[in-house]
Amino acid sequence: MTSKSYNSINGILLLDKPLHASSNQVLQKVKHLYKVKKAGHTGCLDPLATGMLPICLNEATKFSQFLLDNEKHYFVVAELGTQTDTGDAEGQVIATQTVPPISEEYLRSVLLKFEGEIQQIPPMYSALKHQGTPLYKFARQGIDIERKPRDVSIYQIQFKHFNNRQLALEVHCSKGTYIRTLIEDIGKHLKCGAHVIELRRLKVGHLEQSGLITLTELQALTANELQAQVKPISVMLAPLPKIMLADPLDERFWLGQKLPYADLPSGQWVRVYSERYGFIGVGQGESEGQLLVPVRLMQKNC
Repeated sequence: MTSKSYNSINGILLLDKPLHASSNQVLQKVKHLYKVKKAGHTGCLDPLATGMLPICLNEATKFSQFLLDNEKHYFVVAELGTQTDTGDAEGQVIATQTVPPISEEYLRSVLLKFEGEIQQIPPMYSALKHQGTPLYKFARQGIDIERKPRDVSIYQIQFKHFNNRQLALEVHCSKGTYIRTLIEDIGKHLKCGAHVIELRRLKVGHLEQSGLITLTELQALTANELQAQVKPISVMLAPLPKIMLADPLDERFWLGQKLPYADLPSGQWVRVYSERYGFIGVGQGESEGQLLVPVRLMQKNC
């Protein structure tokens, strides 16, 4: 496979992020391996975290928002009785407390209090920006920036086990949820503090971890094998309804023209295909279900 054909790759790679690497470090290695001009991940994972890191290549970056906005599933192990400045095992211990006797029944009742719509204050050690600068850069200088609470949704917290101060959970949550903050808040409620010692992202939206590949495995592949690991852009958008357009409507859509399309609810996102060219972009319903509006379009030569 030539450099030119590498640059023509458009799709999504489901990477199993390694421990202690930043999401951006992994992204740059993947970008180098595939020799692509554009690449982006669909939501940061902390260095401590492993698991699903979807990486969009070339044209797929146009559609990354559909995964960024999706719900997430995590497996997390927390250690009770110790707090750190980062909220996880990467940070410095700032407080220790005795863990009181806690029954499984009581733990389950506490976890229920955190399900539903809740507010979180984003941690200082995060990539969230203040005046264009990531908060973690201020934190490293000992500067604390005031952060406003944010609304997030915790759909379910599933108790896995509790043993020797370690609490294991599975969390199904909305985008923008900080698992470290959730664990810290649970620790405060238990009056003993807590921090994350293990974190793994299991799912992003409808994408399952069965298709994950590690960076080490990726680096051992041949050129053709690398290309085979890239899934089509349409895989990212599988939950969206599908619309097929024939000539000349496909050409008009590709030119950015609104098309008459009955019974398409206003605001409804759809995958749009051409009978001749395959997947050509994403559209949205408008004007009480009477129009199909182009929103994100593939380049025509892809």
